[in-house]
Amino acid sequence: MSAKLLNRDAKLHVGDEITIEITRAAHGGEGIGVATGIVIFVPGTFIGDILQCEITQVKKKFARAMAKEVVTPSPLRVDSRCPAAAHGAGCCDFATIDPEAEDEYKAAIVRDQLTRLASGVKIPPVGITKLGLTTKWRTRMRLGVDKDGNAGSRKLRSNTVIVDEPCSQAVPGLLDGVVGPGARKFSPGAEVIVVLDDESDRHIVEVRRAARGRRSEKITRNIEGSGEVVQTVGTTKFRLPATAFWQAHTKAIPAYSEIISSALSSMCPPAGIAWDLYGGVGAFVPAIQTAFGPLAEIHSVEVSPYAARVGRQTFDSNVHFHTAAVEKIVEKLPTPSAVVLDPPRSGATATAITAIAKAKPYCVVHIGCDPATFARDIKIWDAEGYSVKTITMLNAFPATHHCETIAVLAP
Repeated sequence: MSAKLLNRDAKLHVGDEITIEITRAAHGGEGIGVATGIVIFVPGTFIGDILQCEITQVKKKFARAMAKEVVTPSPLRVDSRCPAAAHGAGCCDFATIDPEAEDEYKAAIVRDQLTRLASGVKIPPVGITKLGLTTKWRTRMRLGVDKDGNAGSRKLRSNTVIVDEPCSQAVPGLLDGVVGPGARKFSPGAEVIVVLDDESDRHIVEVRRAARGRRSEKITRNIEGSGEVVQTVGTTKFRLPATAFWQAHTKAIPAYSEIISSALSSMCPPAGIAWDLYGGVGAFVPAIQTAFGPLAEIHSVEVSPYAARVGRQTFDSNVHFHTAAVEKIVEKLPTPSAVVLDPPRSGATATAITAIAKAKPYCVVHIGCDPATFARDIKIWDAEGYSVKTITMLNAFPATHHCETIAVLAP
């Protein structure tokens, strides 16, 4: 069907081809246009794009479409900064946005989500902390392997592996000899994790995905390096497996830690008790110790037994690691002066936030990796009597639609 402009009374159908202009940015990496009075979500598009699109889904109040042609590009649109994405990989869905405009574009999305999902809450201006890298920032990557043993990023919404070009997110040296012409071979169908740690050692392992309902995955073959990754925060060294979670951006943890230590130092009594919730191996414990002192009593809560074990091996006995769901244990912990929480993409539960607020900490630092669930959580904090003092967006995932947002709250 040829492209067409539809009047407001026309009905959309799957397969229709229409021309629309993107006028808003949606959370999740999509642009929003309107046709026949219906909101249409189009992935990989930016405000100002005029597109020929094919309708792929129609609901009562919205539709989805795929761009077939950019008729008039947005002023924000530039050539792709990622060769893998330019060949169809799903690694960098924002590879064609102007890097100079990307931080503000994401901050505007955060503001929009807060306006929509935390309506009625007094929100300060969303600040931006620039991390300074738009490519070559990622220190760990997960790759697919095709039937011929070649590794690469997967194609968008597909299991097809793009093997000819590496993703531009990788720090120098991470993917040398791993992706591209002449690269080594891997087990067909495997998943490969590649990590360059803080001692400049590279680790490459093949893994089998965790079974449904299980959090950990099994290393099936160690290919390069010891498999024990060393990560450093200040003077603290963490030793963890290549499969363990760690912030991917080389500058992320120092930037988050500065916000945490500054907030705690200025808003809390010295040498108080702190909670580090959803704490993993304790990457933010050094930031808390910067504010409260090295002997401060800190309680870190993490559901993963292995992460808690790494934390216990890393810190002295004044840092206590608890293996439990946050909402099930916080009422049993000693009263904190400060709380740092870094929940998963799904956000913190209302039960957890209510329990934390009941403990009445002087300061809460809430880290969110999803603007929508972050906004929802801010609404809950407000209902529990905690107001937002500062909000900061950090573009910790350049060339992708993801970002991190940090709120500092107080009663």
